[in-house]
Amino acid sequence: MNPLLRSTLVITLVAAPVFADGPYRNRDNKNAAKDSAEGTYPVPYQQPTVPEVTEALARVRDYLDQAALTRIVDSATGREITDPASAPVATAAADRGESEFGPLQYEMGVVHSAMLRAAVVTGDAKFAAYTQKHLEFLAKWLPYFRESAKKFGTDKNGFRSVLEPRALDDSGSMCAAVIRARRAKVGPDLKPVIDTWSEWIGKKQFRFKDGTLARQRPQALSLWADDAYMSVPALAEMGHLTGERAWFDDAVKQIERMSSYLFNPQLGLYTHGWNAANHSAPHFYWGRATGWIVVAMCDLLDVLPKAHPGREKVLAQLRATLRGVAQYQSGSGLWHQMIDRNDSYLETSATAMFVYGLAHAVNEGWIPATTYGSIAQAGWCGLVTRINAKGQIEGTCVGTTYASDQVYYYNRPASVKALHGYGTTMLAGVEIIRLLKNPAFTIDYKLRTYHYVPKDSATSYREHL
Repeated sequence: MNPLLRSTLVITLVAAPVFADGPYRNRDNKNAAKDSAEGTYPVPYQQPTVPEVTEALARVRDYLDQAALTRIVDSATGREITDPASAPVATAAADRGESEFGPLQYEMGVVHSAMLRAAVVTGDAKFAAYTQKHLEFLAKWLPYFRESAKKFGTDKNGFRSVLEPRALDDSGSMCAAVIRARRAKVGPDLKPVIDTWSEWIGKKQFRFKDGTLARQRPQALSLWADDAYMSVPALAEMGHLTGERAWFDDAVKQIERMSSYLFNPQLGLYTHGWNAANHSAPHFYWGRATGWIVVAMCDLLDVLPKAHPGREKVLAQLRATLRGVAQYQSGSGLWHQMIDRNDSYLETSATAMFVYGLAHAVNEGWIPATTYGSIAQAGWCGLVTRINAKGQIEGTCVGTTYASDQVYYYNRPASVKALHGYGTTMLAGVEIIRLLKNPAFTIDYKLRTYHYVPKDSATSYREHL
């Protein structure tokens, strides 16, 4: 067991507060009078239960099952095409998929990674079945779109990101998810797709001279925090899949180099971007930017060999970041759109990433539960209020470019159609379930405290994937 955890845990879990509505509104009202005397809370500031968290995850899954469809539609007629053999190839315009959330968006990679983890932690095969259905769709239609690309090119091809990736957004997140599905034996074997995406990340994506994966937009030499997640998990999973250390080395290098450009050690936060043409540009601490790197570091540490020389550096960087993040949690349990600006709105996807990172790091023994367990739990209590009755995730910032002023970031809209909030919220819920089930701790409901149990820690769920 990690020496950080060799003490009695004293995380106080307050009694159920009095509030008008919410997923826990009918629970534990015996202490209502006492709670009223102590004050009320705007969120259900209390210990969740495994069934409650599991139900929330299932609700999100069921919504995605009807919103993130796997369909091919003929643009000329508007009719769904179910058989690749009968699909028209006379015009490239016919080559498109249709759903509220595109099946090949990079955010879907997060969704599938979360579905695979949820299947293991909850024991509910419906989560893995969701991913299996999507990957079967990809395998079924890939030959058709490949043939169409030979005739008409890829610019209007619905599978362009699979056939001809042009950016990390096209490749990294989905590549990591497909590798995880392959190792879990969920869905068809998509090795050719993995090869295409991993080759782009490893050999073709633009880099700075020092090897840092970067972009050529909006400035000619730009670094985005987002790209930590769009690259590092896939590089790490390739190392795990192939056993080749070079993939791990590259993943570690990306965390080290991106942190050297973007991390502010005084704040414990990452600025969203860096422009090589203007080193003195102001820094903007957009919440999801730091969130992407938190999840990327967790994903890397999950599979990075313990003997790898870069492991302790990555672990130290994650700890420093989580310490910084924890200090900016709002009184509602959520984090702000501009993480260091309390007048910016409370944003869902960044909150979900931080809850995931904190809870996962506690579960893995990387940070002490005495300090961070209650922060993760309070974050989930705020986050769950963003899951509506339909299973939609509310309050998620839409896609956001690297910008040069606060006004842009402050006013990016939030929408239930922003897919960034779905997979990340599911990841957070999975880790909260693990925290509640963690045999390294006992939870005293009467005293509302966690107690450390001095015995071997549980086998990580990742060993079953």
